[in-house]
Amino acid sequence: KCRKRPEWCQTFSKTFSTVCSTAMGRRPTINDVAEAAGVSVATVSKAVNGRYGVAVQTVERVLQVVQELGYESSLVASSMRSRQTGVIGVLVADFEPFSAEILKGVGAALHDSRYDLLAYSGSRQLSPEGWERRSLSRLSGTLIDGVIMVTPTVVNVSADVPIVAIDPHTGRADLPTVESDSFGGARQATEFLVQLGHRRIGFLAGRPDLRSSGLRDAGYRRALGEAGLAYDPEIVAVGRYEPETVREAALRLLAQPGRPTAVFAANDLSAITVIEVAAELGIDVPGDLAVVGFDDVPEASQSTPQLTTIRQPIQGLGAAAVGMLTALMNDETPEKTHLVLPTRLITRGTTAPPR
Repeated sequence: KCRKRPEWCQTFSKTFSTVCSTAMGRRPTINDVAEAAGVSVATVSKAVNGRYGVAVQTVERVLQVVQELGYESSLVASSMRSRQTGVIGVLVADFEPFSAEILKGVGAALHDSRYDLLAYSGSRQLSPEGWERRSLSRLSGTLIDGVIMVTPTVVNVSADVPIVAIDPHTGRADLPTVESDSFGGARQATEFLVQLGHRRIGFLAGRPDLRSSGLRDAGYRRALGEAGLAYDPEIVAVGRYEPETVREAALRLLAQPGRPTAVFAANDLSAITVIEVAAELGIDVPGDLAVVGFDDVPEASQSTPQLTTIRQPIQGLGAAAVGMLTALMNDETPEKTHLVLPTRLITRGTTAPPR
């Protein structure tokens, strides 16, 4: 039989070898299936998920190998019948406070559902855009039914599963999105400082590639204009939400002769850095400097003094993204594909009238 059909002999040999190793206690992997069937991992993925581009004979061979190897316990194999894995993926650049709160919201929303949560973070060896595209390629169609991208870097992405973006990029809103009212929150923060009597109000901006950062800058400028105050680029700095860059920006704002009497920072961690730098320079908060942040992550109420901030419903963003994504995964049309949640001012110990 092997002389007549050498390709069958080769496939049988690979399958027999893998079955033996499986019998000795090692669980088969998708690589085992690919090797035993004599195809690529991509072909296995297409075959078990019923996608186009694979010959009928190849699909039959792959499915036979899957059955022979006892691959039924894996996510890929168990999805063969339902065409679903029951898993939602969340892509985050890093597990910092904002992302952690998002994950809490997603997890709470999925608690009583049939879906599990898979959190996936980026590789520092790749560019932000590179790891996001690679992650989507790796996960979509085999491990997850849908994905939530948190503060994505890429503008236009495509995958074999539905995608929802939280705090999206500045590019075209091709993806369904969930975000907070960054413009309104920044405007309210700046208005509050004006009402306290501050006239020289600095701004520590965030990532320029995020739509929320641009809107917070716009809200800050709008409030200044409505109060009859000129926009002064000398007391505006870009921190990009990166610790070292934020610290350098805070030093530049506070070490200059005509430093501001108040600073509005585009996120809480930047605002907390401003407080730390002020302490190093002998500047009292809030006596000599008022500080307002944005987010209301847990660290905001743990800083000394406690941080006045704009609260955005971070866990609510995660929950709203789950609702939108679930509808898309069920081939339903969400009520809204671009959702903006309200924010509100939380006053604590870092703000006071100027001396």
